[in-house]
Amino acid sequence: MEDAIKNLPKQFAWTPKIANKEKFRRGKKFIILGMGGSHLAADLILAYEPAINLKIHSDYGLPKLTEKELRQSLIIASSYSGNTEEVIDGLQTALAQNLAAAVIATGGKLLALAKEKNLPYVQLPDTGIQPRSALGFSLKAMAKLIGAREILKEAKELKKSLRPAEFEQAGKELADRLKGYAPVIYSSARNRAIALNWKIIFNETGKIPAFYNVLPELNHNEMTSFDVKAATKNLSERFYFIFLRDNADEPRNLKRMEILKKLYQDRGLPVEVIETQGQNFWQKVFSSLVLASWAAVYLAANYGVESEQVPMVEEFKKSMK
Repeated sequence: MEDAIKNLPKQFAWTPKIANKEKFRRGKKFIILGMGGSHLAADLILAYEPAINLKIHSDYGLPKLTEKELRQSLIIASSYSGNTEEVIDGLQTALAQNLAAAVIATGGKLLALAKEKNLPYVQLPDTGIQPRSALGFSLKAMAKLIGAREILKEAKELKKSLRPAEFEQAGKELADRLKGYAPVIYSSARNRAIALNWKIIFNETGKIPAFYNVLPELNHNEMTSFDVKAATKNLSERFYFIFLRDNADEPRNLKRMEILKKLYQDRGLPVEVIETQGQNFWQKVFSSLVLASWAAVYLAANYGVESEQVPMVEEFKKSMK
């Protein structure tokens, strides 16, 4: 995992290429079929440009849309391994309905299917890393297929501007503060994808429970569960709240974050505010995720667990066969 974090900037130097390009029809609507780390790039693209007509489907089959909507869309089957059951099922459903489809994968059944059916595809470099660590590759591949030139341009700059080593010490110190707690990540709704990524990194790399939510919605429900009373104190005292603060957020949400921080601290709950760092959206995203990754690696070390592999996922997959 340490090498994967350090080598992340190299992913942004990679140039994605569309194979079977003569069969490629982009259109203006997109449906991303993806599970786990293979749909995270789509979440971030939507955060960057909410106006993009892009729907994420993380389930079997296809989303419940009209036939007209499905035929107007490019269906992108995204799976780092190429063997994700739900994504393969969705692609097969699309092919059975003669819908426009493309594939993103390193190999596996998806890539074999793309070659067999002469589908457009982008083959990701197979560097042996976990899907959650291949976010740079996934982002560039997805941006290529949807024609997001500005994203490709800004992402390319990260090969020089992103410096993972600069966040290692801060990540280690954060891990020390988090030991013994389950982190709860809060962000604005605008930065939901970043908070979700933090949660996933703590789950998969740190091997710990972690949760996330967004403002202002949580001010209307979740925060009331942490109005600590003597009878419920034991339920609240093992959570550690991380607020991802972004100066570009709606000012009223920044005010909400400050108020909520005080309310939680007044009730004895540990709260930490982490400011996003960077000159543009993508610098902020990946700087934040690098920090989370270092924290998760050191948390895994603190607990004496392996940080890279996900044995429970593999155990589950075997039970599904």
